[in-house]
Amino acid sequence: MDLSKNRKIIATNDGSHTLLVPVLNEQYHSIHGAIKEAEHVFLKMGLDEFLRSERVSVNVFEVGFGTGLNALLSAQWATSKQKKLAYTSIEKFPVSKIEFQQLNYGDILHGSELYTKITDAKWGDFTTVSNVFSLRKLNLDLLKDTLPTGFDVVFFDAFAPNKQPELWDTLVFEKIYGIMSENSLMVTYSCQGQAKRNMISAGFEVEKVPGPPGKREMLRARKL
Repeated sequence: MDLSKNRKIIATNDGSHTLLVPVLNEQYHSIHGAIKEAEHVFLKMGLDEFLRSERVSVNVFEVGFGTGLNALLSAQWATSKQKKLAYTSIEKFPVSKIEFQQLNYGDILHGSELYTKITDAKWGDFTTVSNVFSLRKLNLDLLKDTLPTGFDVVFFDAFAPNKQPELWDTLVFEKIYGIMSENSLMVTYSCQGQAKRNMISAGFEVEKVPGPPGKREMLRARKL
């Protein structure tokens, strides 16, 4: 199934854009606010939580580069915290340059130049985006391909379990567990019961934490 066909740009409730995938009838982000959701799930519940360990650098792995919003927010977070952040993201169906140019994250977040650097970065190798943020985009299939290792924080930003259940299987979470460092964590917007049970089966310690706008709870999993 090619998820890149006939994607549409739509506005969410905080004024930021997202992409709608007609074949799944699913958006890349919450309609309650793309930026607000990403800030809560991946920065507040992910990077900020990991920062409590007082590490001077962070290695992030993202499942689903998508629109590049999470990467942009993470780059701005690294600058604000003055923490070295190496960011690796995989994507099976990359967004086109034309689509990137129509998304409004750079304008809203006052980071247009930074967003362009992120979306224009070549695939395959690390690109130095700023003095504290480096980015590696990989055109990989989560299910089939071998993944890099050594990650402190995982952004699990796959499409919803009821849309692509195969991405939320125990075997997938075992694969993710295997690429993570000790005392690392994984965050996702989902709070589905089966997803939680699959994470636990894969070896994670899982907790429910407050969710982003429109969701009461989300999941945070730890590899100890």
